[in-house]
Amino acid sequence: MRAKMRLMGFHGATVKPLNEEAAAELGAELLGEAIVFGVGGLCLYLEYSRQAGQARRKDEEQAATLRDLQDRIRSLEEALEREGAARPRGEGQRGLGPAHGTLGHAH
Repeated sequence: MRAKMRLMGFHGATVKPLNEEAAAELGAELLGEAIVFGVGGLCLYLEYSRQAGQARRKDEEQAATLRDLQDRIRSLEEALEREGAARPRGEGQRGLGPAHGTLGHAH
């Protein structure tokens, strides 16, 4: 009862002793509430952990995809440089058309 009075904000108030039945009932009520709050808190923590794990996996997948795309771009650039180096200078170079801004032959 003293703990309940302190929680309600009554500090230093004198409390007459409870009979055994009332004390047992109040104790059971407090224990039940503590269990309910504990289970609720555990559920919140588990859900937070699950969401954080999913977000972490998603970030890792995106980072792996980005690394893969960067590697593919790098290899394409290297292949393009090798092809450009292997081709003689004056031989039909293709590029951006001056007026159209598209790839292909100049008109």
